[in-house]
Amino acid sequence: MIKFMVFLIIMGDITMGRRLPKLLFYDDPYLKECEAHVLDVEDNVVWLDMTIFFAESGGQESDRGRINGVSLIDVRPDDFGHILGNPPPFRPGDTVCLELDWNRRYKLMRLHSAAHIVYFAVLEILGELEVIGSHVSEEKARLDYIFHGRISEYFSDIMKIVDKTLNQDANIVIYRKPDNPSIRIWKLGDWETPCSGLHVRNTREIGEIKLKRRNLGRDKERIEIYIQ
Repeated sequence: MIKFMVFLIIMGDITMGRRLPKLLFYDDPYLKECEAHVLDVEDNVVWLDMTIFFAESGGQESDRGRINGVSLIDVRPDDFGHILGNPPPFRPGDTVCLELDWNRRYKLMRLHSAAHIVYFAVLEILGELEVIGSHVSEEKARLDYIFHGRISEYFSDIMKIVDKTLNQDANIVIYRKPDNPSIRIWKLGDWETPCSGLHVRNTREIGEIKLKRRNLGRDKERIEIYIQ
């Protein structure tokens, strides 16, 4: 089991005393807008019966967008409270329109898939290293390792596997574990790992991957992942 690759915490149906909304991004991560009913409002925090907005968890950042024209600045992972830039004019019982910042979402999906591919390429070249951190933002993804030496010395070999994988024009499959449907599995060819994040459907969507090395201190190496 590749422990670090569970980027996102698998959440139950009820958190912090509130029932989770229907998470439409799992049904269709390409869905850009929908209507939802307002369940509750407290100041600038709104709870909905369904949502297209992903909440930050385990490294991947939250979505952004608008709810009835009011800017969404974050989504709380503990109870899926949607944090708005201003107190909204709508109230419980109202129907509202959710509009996703698609450019941000799509970049996160591409980078998330890229991070998995780089991880498996590192695994094939260097074996199973201890991972001490990971993150996926709109700008880049990163993987932090315990490693003795300069990990960039292996980038050429790592990128041969990465580029070969991208050139295969292969489908990325997300399925639920048969013996535990709450666990989602990311699969690309022979590579697979538990992951509750959002991904593109095919490697051709990712684009060109570039790697950059950063040293975090003694025996701590970071691989930064960029896409074009």
